[in-house]
Amino acid sequence: MMLSEDLAEIKSDPFIVEMMYATKENMLQTAVYDNIGFGNRAFVCRELFGKLQKLAPVLQKRRQKLKIFDAYRPPAAHQIKRKIIPLSEFFAATCECSLHCHAAAIDCCLCDEKGQELEYPTKVDAYTPEYAKQVCQGETNAFQQHLQKARQDYVNPDMDEEIKNRNDLRQLMESIGLEPIAHEWWHYNLPQGKDLPVVDWSKD
Repeated sequence: MMLSEDLAEIKSDPFIVEMMYATKENMLQTAVYDNIGFGNRAFVCRELFGKLQKLAPVLQKRRQKLKIFDAYRPPAAHQIKRKIIPLSEFFAATCECSLHCHAAAIDCCLCDEKGQELEYPTKVDAYTPEYAKQVCQGETNAFQQHLQKARQDYVNPDMDEEIKNRNDLRQLMESIGLEPIAHEWWHYNLPQGKDLPVVDWSKD
């Protein structure tokens, strides 16, 4: 795998790497990363890697782990995603617009010390098998409504624990200098991530 020396791989405790798009359990119902030879590996730029390392002692003290669902995204994979689901509010319109392709973003959630995911208003990417099937068939109305639950400002009196966990994750990530986006509780990136180049990748 050919990648820039400016990238670092996330692969040790207290981080868990389960890249969604290395499996078929995602909104595309396709193992995009495996299909292009990228697999279940999480790379980020060294600045982001350094910030994440600051979380390690905090997570260990809290007896928690951070699960990584997506990190660096090869441009080839992004183009495949956009072809399957061309929703601008879900996948960025171009590789240049995606901070994942700049290796400057991660999708994540907190887990307990055994690796069990905490509860959130939605799964990462608002994924469910039912919605994935609908969206891949071009039926997006129900999923777009469901996506409202993924917003950082979503409130629901029946989801006190889920929203507490969402806010807790945000506090932790902002404490190391990362920023959220309004419509995805799981996404965090470097504030100036788009100043970094899009990272090319080759499996050769």
